[in-house]
Amino acid sequence: MIRLVVLTIVMLAAASLSSRSQPNQLLTTEEAQVVVETVARGLDHPWGLAFLPDGRMLVTQQPGRLTIVSVDGRVSPPLAGTPRVHGGLMDVALDPAFSENHLVYLTYVAPCAGGWATAAGRGRLNTAATALDDFHVIFQQQPASPIQDHFGSRLAFTPDGKLFISMGDRDEPDRAQDLATDIGKLIRINPDGSVPPNNPFVRHAEGRPEIWSYGHRNIQGLAVHSDTGALWAGEFGPTGGDEINIPEPDCNYGWPLVSWGDHKDGRPIPRPTTRPDLADAIYHWTPSVSFSGMTFYTGSALPAWRGNLLLAGLASQALIRLTLAGSRVTGEERIPMGERIRHVAQGPDGLLYLLTDENEGRILRVSPAH
Repeated sequence: MIRLVVLTIVMLAAASLSSRSQPNQLLTTEEAQVVVETVARGLDHPWGLAFLPDGRMLVTQQPGRLTIVSVDGRVSPPLAGTPRVHGGLMDVALDPAFSENHLVYLTYVAPCAGGWATAAGRGRLNTAATALDDFHVIFQQQPASPIQDHFGSRLAFTPDGKLFISMGDRDEPDRAQDLATDIGKLIRINPDGSVPPNNPFVRHAEGRPEIWSYGHRNIQGLAVHSDTGALWAGEFGPTGGDEINIPEPDCNYGWPLVSWGDHKDGRPIPRPTTRPDLADAIYHWTPSVSFSGMTFYTGSALPAWRGNLLLAGLASQALIRLTLAGSRVTGEERIPMGERIRHVAQGPDGLLYLLTDENEGRILRVSPAH
């Protein structure tokens, strides 16, 4: 059962220079009272966030800027050496061996012959933290499309060191079923862009070797389960039918053959129960909650939330908290934020950090009320 949080807004003293003009919020949630405060502001549609070892944040801004935000909320000038994008710098991730190699990974919309494609690349953060040196493409979606929609895209490293990249269907739904394309697929590669030899289609002519799973509409959430190491994915439905999946190799997740939602023009889509040969979601929403980034909470600051899956709600303008029993969702709580939330990440301090999807976007910090 979905439980809506009771929201109480109180005027508290601002926590830093960056947030003096924005009152903090005290939220009474089902399990705890939390304070939501502004850490940084003035970001143009922030999209992805990765924490550096010293607690600073690498933050992407959709128009094409990568900036570093200090612990006290100061926003750096844009870093040099980032790729040329066409309306979409998306996710950012650190290499698992970042402390030794300083490699940073980005996904973005790349202009190319035939239109645009979701691409991933990596570069080395320089000593001064002012540029990505030697940035180069390690993967580019094939083929490009002239349609400027449904690009995805999130990055996630699994414990075996493999890199997953999510690809949207580019608003060309039938291509999600076409194994000769990367469109509507979940991609698995090595960090240098090469293809692991144990990928499901490496030895099968019918599929591209980088494909892990297919039949996806638009995955904008990826998170690795802290206990099992399994990758979980969050996917936008059409009109209704948002999904949580645990993608398995060589599995077809059904889009557009089946969905828990319907087409935007109202035409019905067969439900997943009509096609037991296709993989079904472990959880779904109709109507849509329109969520993007997601993370498993493992910190000690909010012990009642430990082990929960947290989702960033866009249209729902909420932080969504799911309780779990293994791979089963046992409960849902929606914590209203009053604005679109693009991403949620856990900081090294065990607190939660949210990105607001606005022209004057902010970084919000969620901490326990004392």
